Amino acid sequence: MEMNDFIEKFASLFLETELSEFNKDTVFHELDEYTSLIALMIISMIDEEYGVTVEPEDMTTAVTIEDLFNTVKRLKDEQ
Repeated sequence: MEMNDFIEKFASLFLETELSEFNKDTVFHELDEYTSLIALMIISMIDEEYGVTVEPEDMTTAVTIEDLFNTVKRLKDEQ
């Protein structure tokens, strides 16, 4: 699991936000395009791509993309 790959997959769910806006320190909740629908799409992408289930509270707790990446990594390690 690689951070850049995760960021690319994450960013692909945002249709109107420039790719350059996304990096490990991006506070994704503050992106104009971020909605509850995007949150569900991110949860679905993580399930499909990484085989782990991120809970809605994990999405709320994560501030940056790196926080979410670390949550996914931890869940994978616990499998």
